[in-house]
Amino acid sequence: MSDPILVFDSGIGGLTVLRELRTVMPDRRFVYVVDDAGFPYGDWEEAPLVQRVSDLFAEMIATHRPEAAVIACNTASTLLLPELRERFSIPFVGTVPAIKPAAERTRSGLVSVLATPGTVRRDYTRGLIDDFARQCDVTLVGSQKLAGMAESHIRGRPVDGKALWGEIAECFVERDGRRTDIVVLACTHYPFLANMFRKLAPWPVDWLDPAEAIARQAFKVTGAAVAAELLEGFDHAVFTSGAPDYATRRLIHGFGLAL
Repeated sequence: MSDPILVFDSGIGGLTVLRELRTVMPDRRFVYVVDDAGFPYGDWEEAPLVQRVSDLFAEMIATHRPEAAVIACNTASTLLLPELRERFSIPFVGTVPAIKPAAERTRSGLVSVLATPGTVRRDYTRGLIDDFARQCDVTLVGSQKLAGMAESHIRGRPVDGKALWGEIAECFVERDGRRTDIVVLACTHYPFLANMFRKLAPWPVDWLDPAEAIARQAFKVTGAAVAAELLEGFDHAVFTSGAPDYATRRLIHGFGLAL
């Protein structure tokens, strides 16, 4: 049986990436690791978060012996990718704000990046703007609450539209007769809220979800497995808290994952 691919996130937002990975690589096995004990990462100082995630990967790689790892989390990726690649021998595929494709697609030149405060603060994000979007006006919007709102929404709990609008309103910029036409969803939790975003938006924009690009890159570094090796019940989810609630267990099972 082939080695699995490890998919890691601070919460269950990375399920958007797992869904796309399965579409691109239907013949692969996956282990989905949720660091819910450390969620949300946006509240952490950088040094302790680096230590925590690096140590978690050491444990998970030793336990599951994955062929590769996908970090389905912008905050962890922008902070930790170089260190993880240096420490471990397996390939790592990260999740970084889709600023380059946004700059290539925009017609108005007004692009917003909707992210966590940590991703907005990171030099890595500013570097992407300098490298790929100098010709654009890029608005960085760091939300402290959206990831938690997405977690609630995924579990079937109501999300207040007014509060949600308060988190995304700054993404919509009007300047010199131009309007924002692309919003980069720079957190894997946010695509779960995309339908609500569309209803609240004052004008249509392209909500750019990085999941498809992440899946393509993961396929590029791993390739296909032998389809005959695929077994029922092969995918597993691991929660660092060890005790997900009933709504989360139902959701995880709905994605074909066993705890």
